[in-house]
Amino acid sequence: MADYQNYLESNQDRFLEELLDFLRIPSISALPERAEDVERAGHWVARRLNAAGVENVEVLPTEGHPVVYGDWLHAPGKPTVMIYGHFDVQPVDPVELWTDPPFEPTVREERVYARGASDDKGNMLAPILAVEALLQSEGAAPVNLKFCFEGQEEIGSPHIPAFMPPHRGRFACDLAVSADGGQFSETEPILLMSLRGVCGLQVDVHGASSDLHSGLHGGRIQNPIHALTQILGSLRRANGSVAVEGFYDDVVELTAEERAAIARVPFDGEEYLEDLGLDNEFGEPGYTNRERGWVRPTLEMNGIWGGFQEEGIKTVLPNSAHAKITCRLVADQDPAGIIDLLKEHITQKAPQGVKVTVTPLSILGRPYSIAADHWGNRAAAAVLEEMYGREPYQTRSGGSIPITGVFQEQLGVDTISFGFGIEDENFHAPDEFFRLASFRKSQIAYCKLLHKLGESSPQN
Repeated sequence: MADYQNYLESNQDRFLEELLDFLRIPSISALPERAEDVERAGHWVARRLNAAGVENVEVLPTEGHPVVYGDWLHAPGKPTVMIYGHFDVQPVDPVELWTDPPFEPTVREERVYARGASDDKGNMLAPILAVEALLQSEGAAPVNLKFCFEGQEEIGSPHIPAFMPPHRGRFACDLAVSADGGQFSETEPILLMSLRGVCGLQVDVHGASSDLHSGLHGGRIQNPIHALTQILGSLRRANGSVAVEGFYDDVVELTAEERAAIARVPFDGEEYLEDLGLDNEFGEPGYTNRERGWVRPTLEMNGIWGGFQEEGIKTVLPNSAHAKITCRLVADQDPAGIIDLLKEHITQKAPQGVKVTVTPLSILGRPYSIAADHWGNRAAAAVLEEMYGREPYQTRSGGSIPITGVFQEQLGVDTISFGFGIEDENFHAPDEFFRLASFRKSQIAYCKLLHKLGESSPQN
């Protein structure tokens, strides 16, 4: 057994208590009233990095929630690896569906239950513990290390694109490793090949200067709700494909080999529908269910409101109607360019008699992809095969981690995913949990990965 494994095993009780302490901080980035808690979580991370032996630790301000930086740069001739994670968490509503209070972490049946347990506090703490184990047991790390932990991932990292340019030299590296991720199951590992990008906007339709009596004015002037539904109905075709001109122009189609790799990942379509309480799937023709969820762009309505909402009836002709729309994007779609296409389409489809405004939302992230044979993926695959006894699946994610696009665009660096959450762990939902077996396994895996990366070369 390696010395770092002995160190990790002998300190697991302490590590668990530290994780529970971290999870007690209600660092909900979406809620303004929790901004101080997000800041507090950042300082917790900074202290933990210092305790692990990481140097030059700083809590760096942004226009929003902070970024925590640290480094250990004493491995001449070795690659520089930046470990990424986030210490902010999702809101907890509906809180009545939690078995225990979401910020009072509870250990049951070898699982720790709390908001942020899996996404991402348990996962992002593991590499810090691994680095401590390497420094304490071996006296050095096998690579140069940098750390980038942010407090705004759950709101789309809106301030990171502007934050990164003046700090480009500080975060320069050969490879980024994201602790914000997972494995296919407790026994099946994955390599993540791509993440979809994201952009969003709000459509506001305004009619008369006030709500009006529908009997006196209905049929005489434009109803903003009718106008809005007319606009929204023009955005997609009946088969689910997007009807906005130019939307698909920059989409890079998958190769036959890439589609075959997706097809090899186990998927039970009937079980998927049964779990969701549905009878039929739906979506863009010509693609499998998995392909539509992982590698095709989408346009979805996330919310629509206007007029009378209470129980009963109020014969009103409302003066406004509103909708929120988000798109998931794939290579090589540009989020800002897609917003421009949507604005143009909505403007053209707006009927007379109303004023329509389109406002981009702060969520904006570029799609991200990495080659299967990237040197970082080769190292990760070797470690995962050793840990799980089987070759990892090549998967893709329908979700987004916006900072990966920032790293690629502004730092010129690729990111491999090396997290250990599992899809059933209720991240973003009540009773989120993280398996303690995964918490322990991830610490060992990070030690092995850093050693493997130390034997690798960015040029190969």
